[in-house]
Amino acid sequence: MKPLIGISTSEDNKKSMLSHQYVKAVTNAGGVPVVLPNIVEHNELEPLVELLDGLLLSGGGDIDPTLFGEEPHPKLGLIRPDRDKFEMYMIKEFLIRDKPILAICRGCQILNIAVGGDMFQDIYSQINKDLLQHTQLAPMTHGSHYVHVKDGSLLHQITDVLKFKVNSYHHQANRKVAANFQVSATASDGVIEAIESKVHSFVLGLQWHPEGMLPNGDNYAHVIFESFLNVCKN
Repeated sequence: MKPLIGISTSEDNKKSMLSHQYVKAVTNAGGVPVVLPNIVEHNELEPLVELLDGLLLSGGGDIDPTLFGEEPHPKLGLIRPDRDKFEMYMIKEFLIRDKPILAICRGCQILNIAVGGDMFQDIYSQINKDLLQHTQLAPMTHGSHYVHVKDGSLLHQITDVLKFKVNSYHHQANRKVAANFQVSATASDGVIEAIESKVHSFVLGLQWHPEGMLPNGDNYAHVIFESFLNVCKN
């Protein structure tokens, strides 16, 4: 039986929204996508957590800064509190069960917040140095900057390289990484591009959008989803 992969969604005008690229990435890697609305009645979610074999946290808007003890920065964008709460609940339940998690862009950030880390609400105004362009104007299939991978990390094991190009669509980023997690990739300017758990089988957060690079046959995006689904099958 193919693994069931829950995919989180954005919310717009009371509608759950999800790019079809996430669905294709899961199906092409051998999984069955299960699109997850932002359910706030958490006491009803345990059967869903038990049913799913993996969790894919999709990209989206900004994160409520009060979740990591800060007031809103002037550059903070649109937040969706119900989504924050739902995803944090799902993350914690998956971690308890040591079920695989692949967290993309915003997902990488909410993963870190859920386990006690914090983040920059706006990297361009909060990091006191010249930065790369992290919100590219090029198509999503284009890799706009390099990431430098930590030797021996899970991401290194998956990609088998220490440097490769990724796309970039974010103005927020992780700052302090939670205990039991480590930084597994950074951009050339030092911005955190990937994190992973040191104590779970497969919990990986990526600041870029590998699903957006798949249509051009990007090998690193392919092996990331393939590795995630292979773990979910077991």
